[in-house]
Amino acid sequence: MSQLIKGAVRNRHPFIFIAPALIILILFSLIPILIALVISFTDMDLKGLANWSNISFIGFENYINLLSDTVFHKAVYNTFFYVIIGVPLVIIFSLGIALLLNYGKNLIFTVFRAVYFMPAITNIIAIAVVWGFLYNTEYGLFNYLLSLGDIGKVPWLEHPVIAKLSLILLAVWKGIGINMIIFLAALQGIPQSYYEAARIDGAKRWQILFYITIPLLRYAVFFVTVTTLIGWLQFFEEPFIMTRGGPLDGTVSMALFIYQRGFQFSEFGYAAAGSFVLFIVIIIVTLLQFKLRKADTEY
Repeated sequence: MSQLIKGAVRNRHPFIFIAPALIILILFSLIPILIALVISFTDMDLKGLANWSNISFIGFENYINLLSDTVFHKAVYNTFFYVIIGVPLVIIFSLGIALLLNYGKNLIFTVFRAVYFMPAITNIIAIAVVWGFLYNTEYGLFNYLLSLGDIGKVPWLEHPVIAKLSLILLAVWKGIGINMIIFLAALQGIPQSYYEAARIDGAKRWQILFYITIPLLRYAVFFVTVTTLIGWLQFFEEPFIMTRGGPLDGTVSMALFIYQRGFQFSEFGYAAAGSFVLFIVIIIVTLLQFKLRKADTEY
C-alpha cells in the first residue's frame, strides 16, 4: 500500500491536470443527474421545494403516468419526426457545402464560409424574430413569393405538420455552420498525395469523391452524425421560441415537454421522470450508432 501511495505521489502531475475537469464534471453533471434520478421517484413540486417534508416517495408512479400521457406521446412522436428528417438534411447540406467550399481558395470562398457559419453564432432570439416575419401568414416573405405564382397562403406555424417542417427548415439552416466547419477541417486534413496519385491513374472527379474523399471522411461523418443526433433529440430552442409547442401540441418536443412540466406547471418529479426517459433514449440511440459503425479501414 505504501508503495502504491508513493507511486501516486511521484506521478501526481497527470492527476493534478485532470482534477479540475473531473471536479467540474462531478459537481455539475454527475451529482445533478443523481439528484434528478431521486426526484423522479417523488411528487416534488413548489410546496416540496419550499418544505422538504411535503415531498413523498411515490416509486415508479411518474414513469407509469408518462406511459398514459397523450401529450408525452405527441412529444416523443414529434421528437423522432424532427430527428428522422432533420439529422440527414443537416449532414447532407453541411457535407455538400463543405465540399464545394473546399475546392476554392480565393477570397470569395472565405466570405461564403463566414456567411454559412454566421447562423450558428447568431442569437436564437434574433433568428426567431427574422424567421417569424418570414413565416408570417399575412405579410411574410415566403407567402409573398408564393403569391407571385398564384399559390395560396401557407399556414407555416399554424398547422401541426407544416409547423414541424417549418421548424426543421429553421433548425437545418441554423445547424449547417458548425458541422460545415468540422467537415472542412477533415477535408483539409486529407493528404494531397492521394489525389495526385488518383489523377495520375486517370481517376475522374466523381471517382475521387466517392473512392477517396468520402471514405477518408468516415471519422468526421461519424462524429457529426452522433453529435447532431444527440442535439436533435434535445430539440428545444426552435419550438420554445417560435411556437411554444403549438398548435395543438403539434410541435412540442420531449425537451420542451420536460421544460413545461418542470418550470411552467412546477411538477418537478414528473419532469425529472421525463428527462430520464429522454436520457435513456439518447444513450440507446448513441450506443446503436457505435454498434452499427463499420469496422475501421486503414487507407
